[in-house]
Amino acid sequence: MNKVLVTGANGFVGTHLCPYLVEQGYSVRAALRHQQLDWPSGEQAVVGDISAETDWQPALQGVDSVIHLAGRAHVMRESSDDPLSLFHQVNVAGSLRLAEQAVAAGVRRLVYLSSIKVNGERSLAKPLAADDPASPEDAYGQSKWEAEQALRECLADADTELVIVRPVLVYGAGVKGNLQSLTNWIRKGVPLPLAGVNNRRSLVGIDNLLDFLQLCIEHPAAAGEAFLVADGEDLSTPQLIRMLAQAMGVKAKLFPVPGLMLRLLGRLSGRSAAIDRLCGDLQVDLDKNRRLLGWTAKRSVAAGLRDMVGGMD
Repeated sequence: MNKVLVTGANGFVGTHLCPYLVEQGYSVRAALRHQQLDWPSGEQAVVGDISAETDWQPALQGVDSVIHLAGRAHVMRESSDDPLSLFHQVNVAGSLRLAEQAVAAGVRRLVYLSSIKVNGERSLAKPLAADDPASPEDAYGQSKWEAEQALRECLADADTELVIVRPVLVYGAGVKGNLQSLTNWIRKGVPLPLAGVNNRRSLVGIDNLLDFLQLCIEHPAAAGEAFLVADGEDLSTPQLIRMLAQAMGVKAKLFPVPGLMLRLLGRLSGRSAAIDRLCGDLQVDLDKNRRLLGWTAKRSVAAGLRDMVGGMD
């Protein structure tokens, strides 16, 4: 039986991934910071905080594959004076330490969950592609890019294969952050000034991401590659709001405000980044996934959004 170590197992993606892999017949070991007495999905291994000093060896014993989800996440309201240093400690040095010990343990493949932020914050003339030059714009994206490079260098001549996965915005039951806030506003009937936004953004439902990660454990052609992952159904912000409202059985309340006014309000309120995400384009090209792996998303956006809304009830 293929034994998979999942790091960051108690995060949003990890809490979905572990039971999914168990259902697919894998033996799963969850790497956790602290022991959880009620952990529901397979074994657990306590690894403590992630850094260049983390001892992964007990967690890696007998493991065939690793899916590395753990890391310092994107922080919406950063309080550190040196966020890049903190991101580097966890996302770069911690990931490199895992890779080095995975090689020593004879792990066959390491799947690294990176971020679309490695490619950048927006698509301009054409959708972003996995093999485009990196263009991170913040400390989080920079740390993910540096981690990718460190892992590639570490595993270049090793028997342990590397697969890099950069998801776009992930949605599903239990999601937090801006998407949860947007859903709450819609549910409460808050009028939103976004009717005039004409953008396109790629999203990925948690079920489609899990399916893709499993494929990256097994498919021979995935070794040594980087992939972007999305549903393949790009939406405008008003379309997303209307689909969420429909899933909740409420009416979407939208009214138009000129884009320049929205961006001005974003600057004045200190929420320029959030406004840019609501108004800007971020589309990805999935041709590489189809060509190398034969992969297309199995679940529609509408079905995924219904699951997400149901999980918030």
